[in-house]
Amino acid sequence: MGGDLVLVVNSGSSSIKYQLLAPGSGTVVAAGLVERIGEDGGAIEHTTDGRTLSDRVNIADHTAGLRLAFEKFAETGHDLAGAGVTAVGHRVVHGGEVFYRPTLVDDRVLATIDELSALAPLHNPANVRGIEAVRTLLPDVPQVAVFDTAFFHGLPDAAKTYAIDAQVAAAHGIRRYGFHGTSHEYVSGRVAEFLGRPAESLKQIVFHLGNGASVSALRDGRPVDTSMGLTPLEGLVMGTRPGDLDPGIILHLMRTAQLDVNGVDRLLNRGSGLRGMAGVNDFRELRRLIGEGDEAARLAYDVYVHRLRHYLGAYLVELGGVDAITFTAGVGENNPDVRADALSGLSGFGIAVDHERNTAPDRTARRISPPDAKVDVLVVPTNEELAIARAAAALTGSP
Repeated sequence: MGGDLVLVVNSGSSSIKYQLLAPGSGTVVAAGLVERIGEDGGAIEHTTDGRTLSDRVNIADHTAGLRLAFEKFAETGHDLAGAGVTAVGHRVVHGGEVFYRPTLVDDRVLATIDELSALAPLHNPANVRGIEAVRTLLPDVPQVAVFDTAFFHGLPDAAKTYAIDAQVAAAHGIRRYGFHGTSHEYVSGRVAEFLGRPAESLKQIVFHLGNGASVSALRDGRPVDTSMGLTPLEGLVMGTRPGDLDPGIILHLMRTAQLDVNGVDRLLNRGSGLRGMAGVNDFRELRRLIGEGDEAARLAYDVYVHRLRHYLGAYLVELGGVDAITFTAGVGENNPDVRADALSGLSGFGIAVDHERNTAPDRTARRISPPDAKVDVLVVPTNEELAIARAAAALTGSP
C-alpha cells in the first residue's frame, strides 16, 4: 500500500463510515461501517480485496469504534499506523458562516465546530467525536474538515435570507445554509464532464435523494438555490424528516399535545417523513407495501413525489429553463419509478424520461431522456468520499 492514500471518515451519532482511497485514481483500498456505538449489539463490517470481515461486539465510543476499524485494516494487511496515510478527511455537516472551504483541523477549529453544534445538534457533536478519535489514533496525520454547507455559502441574498426580524436572524446565525453540498458539487461537475460542456454554460437541477434528500438549482456552475435551510429539516420529504412544514404546526403541537422542545425534535428528525406516514423509511419496504395495497404507503409515496415536482417547478422558473436534471444518491440512483413519476407529463417543457433507458440495470453515469429531448435527464452516482479525499489531499499537498 503506497503512501498516497487518504482516509475518509463520516461519523454519525452511533455509527462511523470510512473509506481508504487514492484521491487521484479514486481506487478504494478498503471501506467499512461501524454501527450501534454505545449500544448493545455493536457491529463492524470491513471490506477490502474482495472480502468482507464482520464482527459483533459492544463498542463503547467512537475511539473504540475507530480502533476496531484500524484492527481490521491491520488484519487485512493495511496497517494504517505505518502505511504513510497522507491525510484524513472528515465530513462535517455544519460550518455555519465560519467555514466555507476545506479546513485543516487544529484545536481552535475543532472547538468552533463544536460550538456550531447549536445549528446541527444531531450531527456536529458526532463529527467532533470522530475527529477527536482519529487525532488520538493518528496524531501525526493532518486532519481536514470538509463541510456539507460549504458549497452553498455564496447563495444569493434573496435565496439565503429568511423573512424574519433581521436583528434576530443576525444574532443567531439564521439563514439558509443548505446541505449535501459535497454531493451537489461533485455531481454537477460530473454532469458537465458527461455532457462535454463547461459547467459555466449549464443550468442544472440536481436531486440528491437518499434517506436525507435535497435539491439544488445551479447556474454558471454555482448554486442559486437549495431546498435545505438552517438545518437539514427543510425541503423535500425524507426518510424520517418532513421537509417543508408550516411552523405553526410546531406551536400547535406544543400547545395541544404538550410536546416540549425535545419531543418536537424527536418527532421532526426521527418520526416524520416516510416513516411517520407509512411506518417505514426504506424505499424498498415502501414499494413492497404499495405492492401489497397499503394505502398509507401509497399516500406517502404520492406526497414524496409531489414535493419533488413542487421544487422542480420552482427551480425551472428560478433558472428560466434548465439544460440538465440529474438524480443521485440511494433513491435517486436506484429507483426508476421515482424518476419517471417526478418528471411525468412535462414534455411541454422539453422534459421526458425514456422507459427503457430509465429501467436498464446500469449503475454508471447515464442519460435516461430520449435522444431528441430538449433537456438532458441524467443519473449520476455520487461519490462524496472521493470528493472529500481530493479536497483533503489538495489542502495538505498530498500526491
